[in-house]
Amino acid sequence: MKAASSLAILSLALVAGCASLPEVSRAHRNPEAVRFEDAHGPLSRAQSAAILDKLKNSSGESSLLDRHVAVEQSLVDTPMVVGNRATLLKDGPATYRAMFAAMRKARDHINMETYIFEDDEAGQKFSDLLIEKQKEGVHVSLIYDSVGSFNTPRALFDHLRESGVQVVEFNPVNPLEGKNKSALDHRDHRKLLIVDGRVAFLGGINVSSVYSSGSAPGSRSKPKTDKNGKSTAWRDTHVQIEGPVVAQYQKLFLTTWQSQKGEPLTGGDYFPKVPEAGKEIVHAIGSAADEPYSQIYVTLVSAINSAESYIYLTNAYFVPDPQLLAALKDAAARGVDVRIILPSHTDFWAVFHAGRSHYTELLEADVRIYERQGALLHSKTALIDGVWSCIGSTNLDWRSFVHNNEIDAVILGDKFADQMHAMFEDDVQESRAIDLATWKHRSLWLRTKEWSARLWEYWL
Repeated sequence: MKAASSLAILSLALVAGCASLPEVSRAHRNPEAVRFEDAHGPLSRAQSAAILDKLKNSSGESSLLDRHVAVEQSLVDTPMVVGNRATLLKDGPATYRAMFAAMRKARDHINMETYIFEDDEAGQKFSDLLIEKQKEGVHVSLIYDSVGSFNTPRALFDHLRESGVQVVEFNPVNPLEGKNKSALDHRDHRKLLIVDGRVAFLGGINVSSVYSSGSAPGSRSKPKTDKNGKSTAWRDTHVQIEGPVVAQYQKLFLTTWQSQKGEPLTGGDYFPKVPEAGKEIVHAIGSAADEPYSQIYVTLVSAINSAESYIYLTNAYFVPDPQLLAALKDAAARGVDVRIILPSHTDFWAVFHAGRSHYTELLEADVRIYERQGALLHSKTALIDGVWSCIGSTNLDWRSFVHNNEIDAVILGDKFADQMHAMFEDDVQESRAIDLATWKHRSLWLRTKEWSARLWEYWL
C-alpha cells in the first residue's frame, strides 16, 4: 500500500517547494500553569491542581508526570480533556469488531476519514454498513484520500454517494477536480471514525483486508506467508476513545470537510453533551500540512527531550530528521533507556532502507533497535516514562511531519501506559535485536540500497 501511494506522491511532489521542520525549544515549563477541561468546559486552577495531585498520587511518579503534563500543556492550543475512557485495540480484527459494533449502534451520525479505502472484503463490509445506516436515517459522511485510495474503483464511492452517503475526495489527483493545485503532495493520512459525537477511533489501521489476519503470538515461528515468502499478517494499533474529548476530534473532522469544500453537514447533532466515560486525560492532536508547523512533531520531540526514564517507540516508517535523531541520541546519552521497534520487512523498500541507513549512528549512541518478525509492522505508538502514551497515524518520517494531515491521541497517566508497556514487551518478544557489530558487516548491496534511498528521504 505504501509503495504505490508514495510513488504517486513523489511524482507530484517534485514540482513543489520544500517545507521545513521547526526547532523545538527545551525551555522549562511551569506545571502550576496547567489547565484541564471536562465535559462542562475549562476547569479552574484549583480544580486542575486537584486533578494533577490525584494523578501524581496514583502513579507514584510525580516529577515525571509534572514534567510531561507541563510540556503537553504548553505546546498545542487544544485542551487536555479529563473524563475519558481509552481502549487499546491491537491489530485489525479487534479494531474492526469494535468499529462495526459502534457503527451498528449509531443513531445520529457517522463521520469517517481514512487514507486508504480499498474495494475488497473489508471495504465492502464498511461500505455496506455505511449505506445501511444511511438508509436508517443516520447522517453518514466519508473523507478519503485521493492518493491513498488511488487504486480503488470510483464506482465504490459513486455507489456510496448514490445511496445518500456524503463523500469527499481529499485533494483529488485529477487536475480537473483538484481544489488545491499548489499542494498536490499534501495528503490526508488520518484514520478517524466518529460515531454520534460520543466515541472516536483512531490509529494506524486503514480500510483494507490486509488487516484481516492480525498478528497472533508465536507468529515468529510459524508466520503466514505469501508466494514470495513474506508474511501476510499485519501488526497495527488503534485506540477507541469515549468521552468529552471526542468533540475535539469532531472539530478536526469538520475542519477538514470544510477545507475540502464538502457540502455543509446539517441535521446531525455533532456536538452532543457527553458525560464523563472514564478516568483518562486525553490530548487530541491534529496536524495539517498547511499549518505553520506539525503539532505532533513538536509534541513528540518535546516529550523525548523531557524523558527521564525510558522512551519506547514502535513505528512502521522510520526516516528521522536531524532534530529527532539528535533528540533520541541525547536522551540515550543522559541515561534514558531508548528502544525502537521497526519492521523487518515492508511494503515500500525505499522507506525501509532509508530508515536502516540511520541504524549505525543510533546503535553507536546506545539506542536499542529491534525489527518485528512474523508480521508487517504498521503501528505508530510511543510510550515515555510510564506516564505519556501516544497512538495515531503519524509515522516518524518527513512525509508525516511536513506533507500530511495526521491525527493522534496523547494519553496521560500510568494506567493506560501500563497496557502500552505490556504491548511493547509483547512486540519485543516477537522481534530480533539488531547487534551493532553484526550490522557493521552487512552486505555492500544493502549499503547501496540505503545510500540510494536516503537521497529521497525528504519525499518518502
